[in-house]
Amino acid sequence: MTFKERVKQLLEEGLEQYPSLFLIDLTITDSNKIIVTLDGDNGVQLQDCINISRAIEHNLDREEQDFALEVASAGVSAPLKLVRQFRKNIGRILKIQTKTKLIEAELVEVSDDDITVEWSSREPKKIGKGKETVLHTEKIAYDDIVEAVVTIIF
Repeated sequence: MTFKERVKQLLEEGLEQYPSLFLIDLTITDSNKIIVTLDGDNGVQLQDCINISRAIEHNLDREEQDFALEVASAGVSAPLKLVRQFRKNIGRILKIQTKTKLIEAELVEVSDDDITVEWSSREPKKIGKGKETVLHTEKIAYDDIVEAVVTIIF
């Protein structure tokens, strides 16, 4: 078993112990720097990162293979990549860059194939003068999403 395969196996075993956590990215450089990025259904605590780090580090022998290990949570401004990430952010405002436009809208529904977002805008009335508020709803397939980021509102 190669070093990379062993790290992947240890990471999978560690994540099995913490079902609310899931892997966003695993990078192992040529110099054996291991970078693990996690997310969780209820967020990621410092202790979660420590637990996963220990699951990997305590089962590798530095005498056999020298390595560096970094376990971190996906940052607040990190783009959403997995369906599971979209599900945990239902009700939040997302900035979504599709192949054709940029939308800032509330995530209201998530399926295995697409997401549904809603936003309102002020548009001219169809009859008469002035403007009215119009509610828009749109389904966006994951294949059409270039990048989706949660908008932080203070």
